[in-house]
Amino acid sequence: MTFTYTPEAQLRDVTLRDGLQLTGKPLATERKVEIARELLALGVPALEIGSMARPDLVPPLADTLDVIAALTPEELARCWVWVATPRHIEKAAAAGARNFQYCLSATDSHNKANIGRTTEDSVAAMPAAVALTRDCGGSIQLCIATSFTCPFEGVVDPARVLGIAADPRTDGADDIVICDTLGQAVPAQVRGLIRAVRDETPPRRILYHGHDTWGLGVANTLTAIDAGATMVDGSLGGLGGCPFAPGASGNTATEDLLFATRPGWLTPDALAVLVRTGETLLAELGEPNRSKTAQGARSKADAFEWVIGETA
Repeated sequence: MTFTYTPEAQLRDVTLRDGLQLTGKPLATERKVEIARELLALGVPALEIGSMARPDLVPPLADTLDVIAALTPEELARCWVWVATPRHIEKAAAAGARNFQYCLSATDSHNKANIGRTTEDSVAAMPAAVALTRDCGGSIQLCIATSFTCPFEGVVDPARVLGIAADPRTDGADDIVICDTLGQAVPAQVRGLIRAVRDETPPRRILYHGHDTWGLGVANTLTAIDAGATMVDGSLGGLGGCPFAPGASGNTATEDLLFATRPGWLTPDALAVLVRTGETLLAELGEPNRSKTAQGARSKADAFEWVIGETA
């Protein structure tokens, strides 16, 4: 008998964007493209493949336009690029990107640190970003960072997030991404905010982006799915973090989220490939592997079909 987590949600792997933001070692463009193709071929529904942030501020993602240009239109249809201005969309679209994650923060302090402007300035520019997206036949997401807590201002009032989500200037978003940027939220908070976004703001697909800083990444993500999120973010081995959010650690591990939710395409063999891909990548970068599923897969419990052993 096969068990899957219901209600179901798709996973978007963000290794190649959020996952790489804080790495000390660079990853070659060709290697990024290789990983993207491995994940897409395996059945991962969607990927984040880069960011249009200033290269001097986020050096590991400086080659994003090259990554975009190397992928086919069919591959790019399942890939997302982080943007924060209309100009970012112009540049990414010219390279071939069609899916844009327009990011701003719920608090001015983090928005200024992350993007260099107030939240109001980012909201005011979104209609132009939407128009550019429509011109190239693409899709755009409203991504609200620091939806629960801010490294500079502390706990964020849910009304602040709901106000941005319901602002007429953000109506053009196809999706909305609610982010636990610091990984400090607990399931009750996640449930409350996701439900409020679902019930009190314009109808659109809801995504949840969580970090595992306080060990609740999987629990919060499952709660978000229960509350109405239909796509969730993770990164291989729990790699990641925000360079402008002191206290943030890696994303919730892709392996852990997939093992918990068991989408139809995930077989023991597919999980084994994901585990090996994550292990190889993290070893290349000199980063720790935080995935509990990767650890479990390497155990000696051979009777469990998801175990791949210590040397396989």
